[in-house]
Amino acid sequence: MIRSMTGFGQASRTTAGFRMHAEVKTVNHRYLEASLRLPPGYSALEESLKREIRERMKRGRVDAVVTISREGSGERSGAAAIDWELAGRYVEAAQALKERFGLPGEVTAKDLLALPGLFLTESPAEEGHEPVAALVNECFRDALEQAVTMRKREGAFLQKDLSERLSSLRSLHSLLSSLAPLTVEEYRSRLRQRISDLLGEVPVDEQRLANETAFFAERADIQEELTRLESHFGQFAGLLEAEEPAGRKLDFLIQEMNREVNTIGSKGSQAQISAAVVEWKAELEKIREQVQNIE
Repeated sequence: MIRSMTGFGQASRTTAGFRMHAEVKTVNHRYLEASLRLPPGYSALEESLKREIRERMKRGRVDAVVTISREGSGERSGAAAIDWELAGRYVEAAQALKERFGLPGEVTAKDLLALPGLFLTESPAEEGHEPVAALVNECFRDALEQAVTMRKREGAFLQKDLSERLSSLRSLHSLLSSLAPLTVEEYRSRLRQRISDLLGEVPVDEQRLANETAFFAERADIQEELTRLESHFGQFAGLLEAEEPAGRKLDFLIQEMNREVNTIGSKGSQAQISAAVVEWKAELEKIREQVQNIE
């Protein structure tokens, strides 16, 4: 069963007066790229949470956020507090520099805010509250599972749509197959007529003429392309049912089908063939757009 790369999930937990909340958003991406934001004091969990992502997803950009706030206050962990003692030392040092070197100007709050270490960050762990890493992991896994479930659900819709579009391509394939013999015969007829017009009254070897026209007429035969397209159909349908990620393989098959159809378009000069090729390429472009969102 194919999966979409679009998903969203969220989950919450409460413990020791704190509320944990996790959100996971996923969108299209050529590879798997995970970005995870955690509250201060919880960076040690980052690798294990990213490992959870890698185990559940193979492609897509994943943006995940975990927050911890005091229950009932809405204040997140990691609230900033000023280190007043350090701020005082900064001001004293600035004043000493000014007096010693005769520097102009005054120290402003903006100047102090740019200095390192001025803010103290407190977290539940630092306050002595049990961080309960297991609960953080559990909360994150629930949000991740919701995102995976959404990707599966979206994948089911994509599978249905692509199966219907594949049926449309099969119908066009049947039409082209019925026109294929006429294409060769028309090419042979036009070639004989052109040779006759060029030679005029000059006698020709009819057998050789027949052989030459047959040789060149084979170049207009689209049967090989139709056979390869039939093979691509089978592979495409199989990938729609595959358990492993199939997005890249499906994209490759679309490129191959497009190449075969372009060849058919260059060989066939009949109006019906040209119209079928145009319709095929339009349908193939819609399929390609859908496949870009498949894991």
